[in-house]
Amino acid sequence: MTTKRSADAENQEAGDTPAPAGGILVPVDFSAYSEAALALACEIAASTDAPLHILHVVHDPGEAPGYYRLDNRNGELLRLQDVAREMFEEFVAHLKSARPDLGRLESAQKLLVVGLPVSRIIETAERVQPALVVMGSAGRTGLSHLMLGSKAEQVVRLCRAPVTIVKISGGDE
Repeated sequence: MTTKRSADAENQEAGDTPAPAGGILVPVDFSAYSEAALALACEIAASTDAPLHILHVVHDPGEAPGYYRLDNRNGELLRLQDVAREMFEEFVAHLKSARPDLGRLESAQKLLVVGLPVSRIIETAERVQPALVVMGSAGRTGLSHLMLGSKAEQVVRLCRAPVTIVKISGGDE
């Protein structure tokens, strides 16, 4: 148990304090599906006066551990967490701009962790103990579902908290 807390503390975004128990946890991957899930979670949080925790899991690729190369940065190597943090901030800022009615975004706690997405979502849910987890899903079926699996489906099966899956119609991301 001590090891897990240490890992969470190391991976939590700099300056954040540990998340208080309760509220709504929203794992995001910057897709239109997670945008829809975050919008719904904001509405639920506002109507229930629940704290909102937005989680992004940085999935470190094995072929370039710890670093991304960005063409627009003169080919310099940047830490994976730094790039993800910037993308996370842009994602939330975009939603704030597109949906000014989602005032709960202002007080949301942003959590950035590194690891395998499903494992880290479950670990964060165990630590935060949310009343609800809200996440987006592409809703794949057939062969693509068998080949790729579904992170949302795995979270539903493994998470102790209730999980709401948000799908959007007409999207192909």
